[in-house]
This record gives sequence, C-alpha cells and structure tokens, in this order.
Amino acid sequence: MLNINDIHLGIAPIAWTNDDMPDLGKENTFEQCISEMALAGFTGCEVGNKYPRNTEILSKALKIRGLKIASAWFSSFLTTKPLQETIDAFIEHRDFLYAMGAKVVVVSEQGHSIQGQIKTPIFAKKPYFTEAEWAKLASGLNKLGELAKEKDMKVVYHHHMGTGIQTAAEIDKLMEITDPTLVYLLFDSGHLVYSGENHLNVLRKHVDRIKHVHLKDIRTEKVQEVKEKQLSFLEGVRLGTFTVPGDGTIDFVPIFEILAKAKYQGWFVVEAEQDPSKANPFEYAQKARCYIKKTANL
Repeated sequence: MLNINDIHLGIAPIAWTNDDMPDLGKENTFEQCISEMALAGFTGCEVGNKYPRNTEILSKALKIRGLKIASAWFSSFLTTKPLQETIDAFIEHRDFLYAMGAKVVVVSEQGHSIQGQIKTPIFAKKPYFTEAEWAKLASGLNKLGELAKEKDMKVVYHHHMGTGIQTAAEIDKLMEITDPTLVYLLFDSGHLVYSGENHLNVLRKHVDRIKHVHLKDIRTEKVQEVKEKQLSFLEGVRLGTFTVPGDGTIDFVPIFEILAKAKYQGWFVVEAEQDPSKANPFEYAQKARCYIKKTANL
C-alpha cells in the first residue's frame, strides 16, 4: 500500500490552458485554475503559461490555496544546439523551481521533436537519434544533472510521444548511457501506452530510477483514429486522445502496486491535456481525485 506521507498529489494546469495551443482554455484564468485545483483536493501543481514568474507573487497565490509547485517542463536541445544554450536556460529554470521549493526538474529533449508540429503525423514521422546525437544527449543530461544536484534537486527525464525518447527500447538506452546518480526518469503511463509499449514492464524495470510520476490515461479508440488518419500529436489532443485516470482504458491499480512495493516517494501529477470546452477541467480534476482515492487510498 502506498504511504500517504510519502506521496504528494498534484495536477497539471494544461487541462485548463494548453501551452502548445493557447486557444484551448484561453478563457480560463490563472486564479481560476489554481483555485479549482485546490477545490478538487490537490496539494500541488506544475507550471503553466499563465503562471506569474515572479516567485513572491506566485508563492502567495499558491500558499493561500494550500498548493505547492511540484516541477515544471524544461525543453532541452542537446542534440541540435550548442550545449551552452541549454545550460544557460536550464540554470534560469532550475533557480526558479528551487525558489518555489521544487525538488525535481522535468527535462525533455526537443531536438528533432515533432510533438509541437500541428500537421506532422505523430506515428509516421517519429524522429530517431544518430549515435553521435545519443552521445551528446547523454553527456548533456549528465551535465544538467550535476547542475540540479548543486541545489539538491534531481533531473527527471520525460519520455514523450513525437520525440527521440518515446519507446521502451529508447528509454532503456537512455538509462544505460546516463549516470544513474545524475539522471532519473519520469514515468508517464499515457505516453507509453499511446506509443504501444508495455508500460508496466517499463515501470518494473526502471522503478529505482523513477523520481516523478505523471498519471495520464488514454482513450484507445482515439489513439487508433490518430494512427488511421495519420494525425499529429496536437490534432490528437484536440480529438481527445488523453484523459484523466479513471476515464480512459488504463488500469492504474497495477501501477500503484508496483510503486508501493518499491516504496516510491514523491509526486503523483495528474496530467491530461484536453479541450476544456469539451472536458471541463474542474469536473475532470474531481473525477481523477476520486479515482485515486478509490484505487490508491490516497
């Protein structure tokens, strides 16, 4: 059984306002977003595009609602741009998160990524790294891990649809060629199942490296439609490929059991980018919270 003292429950603001497609949820304010998160029973969140970057203003807004910052996405370009560019941007990002009390930095390599390209088929055009790019990625991530360690923080790598680290084999390789004391893993159930992988095998194999968890569900019939129609990742989001735990086809009970056995400590962050006009964010946040209470007793 998961220990409630070891787990923090958060939710991502992308259900309220979408960073990649700002028209989705443009009507939802920052204050509405964090108020509904708290009202739904969550104690933390990640950072969205409407969040103030002034740490004093942000801290006050969160504190009065009983919320903390779990982490925030960082795009690295270690395979395609000079290393120093990523390092400079990472330090600024790290320092912001450190000031907000976060312990992990979510990193995803965006070199060659197609996840933000509105018309590029997500399955047919998936990028692959050359051996030289793998080497750049590994050394670069190790460096980011060192920089995070300076602040007693951890880099957690986010495998993601439409990137060079999407499949189980690619995750295996990344874990093999990076320093296990510097580079950790973010486990995202939705992205693995979307990709066609056995998410439980990945979880079991790398559970000791997993230091951050995104709880994301999928609608299998929508993913199949994305495949058949050769749609992009973002077109899939609009279609409704993702949803919250308990509303899709993933059974989260085995996920919770594996993490409990490994004595996982850290954040569970519900993340499901949807069209807020079709999937009311507050309603779906409540749905996710009830499901987690029922299945994980948290």
